[in-house]
Amino acid sequence: MELIRLADDENSVVVRLVGPAAEGPPQDGFLDVEIVVTSDFANGHLTEVYLLPEDLEDWAQALDSLAEGRPVVWMDDGRNPEFRITPVGPYHSQDGVLNAVEVTVRDPVVSLTSVRVLVRLPDDWVDSQRLRLAQVRETRPFPPG
Repeated sequence: MELIRLADDENSVVVRLVGPAAEGPPQDGFLDVEIVVTSDFANGHLTEVYLLPEDLEDWAQALDSLAEGRPVVWMDDGRNPEFRITPVGPYHSQDGVLNAVEVTVRDPVVSLTSVRVLVRLPDDWVDSQRLRLAQVRETRPFPPG
């Protein structure tokens, strides 16, 4: 299951749940995810990334900002890799007008590296990410608390 999928024909950024596939509350109070960035130029893969309930809430708020065309920084607390997503305006292609975002994933915790890719997305990309978030919350709910 993927929490985030920002992808076009050339570049992608994916945050995927890993670990036990069973439905129900996350083990140990967090979700185990991996982050995968691919492009024609570079590929990156980060494991042992753990999301807390507040990370999902912060992602929901980030999606609200992105829907309004504002840049966001997600997971910038030094505990996990940091995401910066910046809308860079419409991109004109033979397929029509697509939205484009610049995504930077920076790992200040383990590898000390970062990667930045441009991803061209359809108009409904924010709604698609909200749907992914809702699916994660539904199938892997955190206990109340």
